[in-house]
Amino acid sequence: MNTDTIADYLTRVRNAVHAGHRVVEIPASNLKKEITKILFDQGFVLSYKFDDNGPQGSIKIALKYDKLSKDPVIKKIQRISTPGLRKYAGAKEMPRVLNGLGIAIVSTSAGVMTAKQAKAQNVGGEVLCYVY
Repeated sequence: MNTDTIADYLTRVRNAVHAGHRVVEIPASNLKKEITKILFDQGFVLSYKFDDNGPQGSIKIALKYDKLSKDPVIKKIQRISTPGLRKYAGAKEMPRVLNGLGIAIVSTSAGVMTAKQAKAQNVGGEVLCYVY
């Protein structure tokens, strides 16, 4: 049994990127679906597909690579808030990742969004991960 499903999600994506895979398949949940949508909207993944087969369903993510150098777009994906130590940020203290080049994904009362969107909507929440 996995207690930290978000860390498992991030680890699967990280391992697939390091191994050079084109597609990674991950067990689905609503929070993971929202994180996947954010990664797609911000240009970190090529595409995604939600499959509802089975008891839980799955998410298939097509990873994005640079056309010329074949380097992955996701350089680092890091879990911030863990079940043992939650990290929260108010609307004024939202983190900036790599001086604005990366994104921080935040779970707020208004839903899962990037730190920039949360700051614009003036809501705080739990900082889930950094991606750059």
